[in-house]
Amino acid sequence: MKLERLISIIFKLLNNEILSASSLADEFQVSTRTIYRDIEAICAAGIPVVSYQGTNGGFGIIEGYKFDRSLIGSYDILNLVTVLSSLSSIFEDKEVEHTIERLKMLDTSGNNRTLLVDLDSHRTEPNSLMDLRKAIHEKRVIRFDYVSNKNEFTSRELEPVHLHYKYRNWYLYGYCRERQNYREFRVSRMMSIILTEKTFVQTHERKEDSTYSDDNLEGFEDVVIWVNPNSLAGVLDQFQNSAKVMNSDGSMTITLSVYQPLHARWLKSILLSFGSGAKVIKPVELQSIIKDEAKKIMKVYEDI
Repeated sequence: MKLERLISIIFKLLNNEILSASSLADEFQVSTRTIYRDIEAICAAGIPVVSYQGTNGGFGIIEGYKFDRSLIGSYDILNLVTVLSSLSSIFEDKEVEHTIERLKMLDTSGNNRTLLVDLDSHRTEPNSLMDLRKAIHEKRVIRFDYVSNKNEFTSRELEPVHLHYKYRNWYLYGYCRERQNYREFRVSRMMSIILTEKTFVQTHERKEDSTYSDDNLEGFEDVVIWVNPNSLAGVLDQFQNSAKVMNSDGSMTITLSVYQPLHARWLKSILLSFGSGAKVIKPVELQSIIKDEAKKIMKVYEDI
């Protein structure tokens, strides 16, 4: 985890005069390029890291700098402890627990927590997450069966790189030996996970978080949805970042930008889950797709 690694690097720099990027990369099992990015992030946080050139060069904290509460405020520490505690409860990670203890030692303010985090991992078997984390640390190849978006079963062998929690689900990113390329798998669709005795020595690059810029919006289209007053809570839970307009009758009209909405299976599933509580206004083609799917559902129950 990047946050855990950053905190560990800070403590190592404070306790050592000079550390090379290659030694840090070996210790944390990442590339030197990742370490350089970590150092940039640490500098951006206000910690005076200096670079030393030469054969025995590397990185160090500027002489005379003291680690005090001006580095991380008491509320920052509480927030970090809260997030790490949530991760620790899932993975039972002793290293994370040690990091939490070190952070707690820095805070003497006695402030109560104002932030609570629950990663809501009930959708994924906890043992699966711990096994996958173990495979990542030990660089062990895993074997599993997978159900794709098209409901196709495949068997895969993967060199796991990292776990990623997003959209309220866990994903595993790694190098797929069958496809000879990097792939991301939704953990909830992985079945019969086996940690093999095979290991790999290659150091894989982490997948960077993808973001969309104003210059990369081709394929996005506005989806406008009318929401019944009795369904507001459920719709808002799903589309928190949408533009919202309250109507005089208590209903709501929301607008969200979706990539290729006519082909977005996840969007169709969510809209159908609202039943009669929501209606697509546009695009008109999406109305027809939802209507046709509703007819298929009715056909399944026509004998009842």
